[in-house]
Amino acid sequence: MLRKLNTKHAGFTLVEIMIVVAIIALLAAIAVPNFLRSRKRSQATQVLEDLRILDSAVDQYAIENNRSSGNPSFADLQAYIKTGTRLHGSGNTDILGASFGTFTIDTPPKVPSATFTALSDVAPASFWSPYR
Repeated sequence: MLRKLNTKHAGFTLVEIMIVVAIIALLAAIAVPNFLRSRKRSQATQVLEDLRILDSAVDQYAIENNRSSGNPSFADLQAYIKTGTRLHGSGNTDILGASFGTFTIDTPPKVPSATFTALSDVAPASFWSPYR
């Protein structure tokens, strides 16, 4: 009497592996653009926070130096910005490398136009108020 050997072939077929790869690719296609968008949104938030800090530094400079008008330089404002931060050592540039420009007492600093253009898809004009 011939006995059939009891062998089980465990494993996945090529079709099953292809389906899993397709599902992973679909999830990656959804996740990567969202990751890039949230990265740009966080950059926009960083620039906005830098503008707020600079506005506060201009106000502190004006109060301590008894000024009601004028254009303080970034070097003047560095004394009012926390040392060790990116903004303190930035050389008057934002996170994307654009210059903040000049500062005027009693006038909020403006978002650099290059930064506004680069981040306009994630940060509309109303996001930058009152720094636009």
